[in-house]
Amino acid sequence: MAVDIQRRLFTCAEYETMLAAGILLEDDRVELIEGEILQMSPIGSPHAGCVKRSNRTFSRLLQSRAIVSVQDPLFLNDISEPEPDLILLRPRDDFYADSHPGPADVLLVVEVADASLGFDRRVKAPLYARSGIAELWIVDLAGQAVEVYRRPAALGYQEVRRHQRGEPLGLLAFPDLSLTVAEILG
Repeated sequence: MAVDIQRRLFTCAEYETMLAAGILLEDDRVELIEGEILQMSPIGSPHAGCVKRSNRTFSRLLQSRAIVSVQDPLFLNDISEPEPDLILLRPRDDFYADSHPGPADVLLVVEVADASLGFDRRVKAPLYARSGIAELWIVDLAGQAVEVYRRPAALGYQEVRRHQRGEPLGLLAFPDLSLTVAEILG
């Protein structure tokens, strides 16, 4: 007799309760994706350096025009709360101390990919698109490129462009600014 095994999916509220109760620790490298608690890839030195460099670059360019959020939770829906490497957020007086940001607060999501490139493309990009995130950048460390995803739709992003070293990058939310792939990759 075949047994139908079903997964027990979690909501963001249950996930937050596990954190508050100490079942999951703040330093645990996990995130909630589509109701599943997934362990994230370890952060290597190239990945960490890219995140730090991007943080410095965006902070310098945008100053008070956006809040730069590094590896913090993003509430997408009742069952998904990823922790992107970097998010540019609309300014808010409380700096999101009262609640995690949601899709309407996001100007840009950046995922830095070393070992996670396939997962970021196949799982996270469609999730961000379904949530209405206007712009996603996936930094491909091994390929030395930045993939820019725009025009979100139910099945994914309608526009995807790969930018190589030496090419400029524009920000959808800040058309007056420009930076280069090298400023992100180093």
